[in-house]
Amino acid sequence: MISLEEAREKILGSVSPLLLEKVNILDALGRVIGEDIHAGRAIPPKDNSSMDGYALRAKDTRGASPEKPVILDVVEDIPAGAIPSKKVGTREAARIMTGAPIPEGADAVVRVEDTRREDGRAAILVEAEEGQDIRLAGEDVREGEKVIARGEIIRPAEVGMLAALGRSFILVHQRPLVAVVATGDELVDIDEPPSPWKIVSSNSYSLAALVKDCGGIPLQTGIARDRREDLIEKFRSAMRADLIVSSGGVSVGDYDLVKEIMQEVGNSMQFWRVAMRPGRPLAFGTLGQVPIVGLPGNPVSSMVSFEQFVRPAILKMLGYQNLFRRTVRARLDEGIEKKQGLRYFIRANIRRDGEDYVAVTTGEQGSGILKSMVRANGLIVVPEEAATVPAGTWVTVQILDDSLDWTPRLGS
Repeated sequence: MISLEEAREKILGSVSPLLLEKVNILDALGRVIGEDIHAGRAIPPKDNSSMDGYALRAKDTRGASPEKPVILDVVEDIPAGAIPSKKVGTREAARIMTGAPIPEGADAVVRVEDTRREDGRAAILVEAEEGQDIRLAGEDVREGEKVIARGEIIRPAEVGMLAALGRSFILVHQRPLVAVVATGDELVDIDEPPSPWKIVSSNSYSLAALVKDCGGIPLQTGIARDRREDLIEKFRSAMRADLIVSSGGVSVGDYDLVKEIMQEVGNSMQFWRVAMRPGRPLAFGTLGQVPIVGLPGNPVSSMVSFEQFVRPAILKMLGYQNLFRRTVRARLDEGIEKKQGLRYFIRANIRRDGEDYVAVTTGEQGSGILKSMVRANGLIVVPEEAATVPAGTWVTVQILDDSLDWTPRLGS
């Protein structure tokens, strides 16, 4: 039996970021870019107005006030997208819209609220400073500037920047194809008639959902029966994936058969037990060149083990640098007793209490109680050396999703 850190190191050491593919910028959302993006042009390309108003010479507005406005001749109107055709001279102005280019001769913009029209001319009611309400060329992005670095995650802001630079396609790391294999004669698929002697293969779907949730592409291979021929067929078909995740068949009672079959199709087994609960009977090796993580069959054990080992591996294949769940410190609402020598992951609901967080367990913690995961938004991590954790103790919690409200509520 090895430690969680040793197991994680072996699994992460077996995978690398996948090759690059070219995708549309909207399809790149949430993915890791595989190239540096340099600006081919300045943004904005020309000086332009940040307000609706009048482009003019600042010195012509000296002494202007509502009581004594400066009157300027309006030489043209410049809507957004238009090209100025006239130069602004002494005691002249051009009517200008937000985003329109600044005409030659003008060095300031006075917003329309500080003006009024008088007989087709512009009455300026305030003094202007040079550069007022003008966006300078290259103010946002300079030509040649690196605006997005390789390895960054594409968010909506990056999509907008790419669009502004005229980049409709970019290179990102490929999404890994992850085969999901459930094993066991006791399993039936979701649409099969129910039986009191069978159970629905929920792992096939929870694991596929977890793969999809962290950016992978799930490949559900179906249920592998506890027969040599069926196991060989399922494992061979899974070898076209980038990563294989199986559930069941790795405990002491039935591990020998699965191990034998996996070796027959090219397996190199590295370990099969980890000092954690739930999830101790966990196997890792390779089928040919494809890493395979054999998760326990119990649904909670399977999901908790996925969080600790498979999710980080998929994120690494996607090119991410931050591979692990966010953690917070929370105050334990009730005492916990555990066996020493194993790291426990206790399902819990995390809630705010003023500026702090409180962790409340979700009830029965058996590895087959899937409801305990449904009610959980975090996992309390209890270290190996602990035997008793009293109520009120501050503990580390892995946050499993975005259901925890990170921001103060309206009116609080």
